[in-house]
Amino acid sequence: MPLGYAECLVLQPSAVTARMPTSPWYTLDTAEPQPRLALRGAWRMVHLAEIEQALRELQLPESLSVDAAELTEIDSAAALVLLRALPPQVRWQALAEVPARILERVREHLQAAAPAQVAAPPTALAQLGRQTLGLRALLLGHLSFFGATMVALGEALRRPRLLRLRELTVQVEQTGLNAVPVVALVTLLIGVVIAYLLGLQAEQYGANIFVVDGVAIGATREFAPIIVAVIVAGRSGASFTAQLGAMRLTEETDAIQTLGLSTMQVLVLPRVLALMLVLPLLVFVGDVMSILGAMAIAEPMLGITPGAFLARLRESLDLRHVLVGLSKAPVFALVIAVIGARMGMTVGKDTRAVGAATTSTVVQGIVAVILLDAGFAILLQSLGW
Repeated sequence: MPLGYAECLVLQPSAVTARMPTSPWYTLDTAEPQPRLALRGAWRMVHLAEIEQALRELQLPESLSVDAAELTEIDSAAALVLLRALPPQVRWQALAEVPARILERVREHLQAAAPAQVAAPPTALAQLGRQTLGLRALLLGHLSFFGATMVALGEALRRPRLLRLRELTVQVEQTGLNAVPVVALVTLLIGVVIAYLLGLQAEQYGANIFVVDGVAIGATREFAPIIVAVIVAGRSGASFTAQLGAMRLTEETDAIQTLGLSTMQVLVLPRVLALMLVLPLLVFVGDVMSILGAMAIAEPMLGITPGAFLARLRESLDLRHVLVGLSKAPVFALVIAVIGARMGMTVGKDTRAVGAATTSTVVQGIVAVILLDAGFAILLQSLGW
């Protein structure tokens, strides 16, 4: 049976009420085109459980306006619950100054505490590009520091009083004299190993005496210089980085600059010169100990007496082989010292950065020595040396 006009008027208020959820804290009008949430009462922590329960029952649309005309007060706890329940974009109406300030402050804390978006892992090409740019910046930094070192060396040559002999002497002792035992021991054992491996092959053809040639030429041209340089890179290069990094960490470098002194003249140049002076001497010690190690195993293994060994050594070992090995040493020393000093002078001001820079110095120094030795081999081969 159809409803009459009067009956429709009776049902209309109930329909409006059905689409307007209410509670002691709000009224929600979902009528289009602009749904409206009207807040009312005092939103305080003492009623927080009731407010949370009431908001949990709501299904708020994405587009919403919030009317705060009847909101008497609100604290930060209730504001936090309200902002978490509201959609990201809402329009506020009739919001008083104090509630607005509280809501804004809570919103700032929510944004600060929001988890950062996790970036997608970089692709292999992106990683390659990043590593390439990092290597380029590293090489340019080393090149710039090398130029600054050469400028400081030129100033010291023009004005010798700038050179700090006491610091130079200390560095010569630390990088040279104190390194002799480890260099002598390692190169002695290397000589034994090379002679042993060559002897195993030479014995099969009755060419035992040619072990002397292989050990003498190989040790003086290649093995002694590169092994000594690797030892120095791990010992002195790391020491330079650790010392200068610690001074930078304790602001001693800043104090030196405050006194009007040059850190290049006071700290860097003595270390570079000391390493360039002592590395050829250490390489010579390595040459001698390698040959002694080979001579020590030649008699029991190959039947070559020390007299026969030395006689063959005089015949096979040309002076140019020794000079080639010694000529590499200053270049190796310069590169190792520049890398170690630069990494120490540019290290970050925290202990973890000092350790990372020290490790990086050792790796860079060893790689640089191997690359330089390969370059020397190609150059000397092309020159017929």
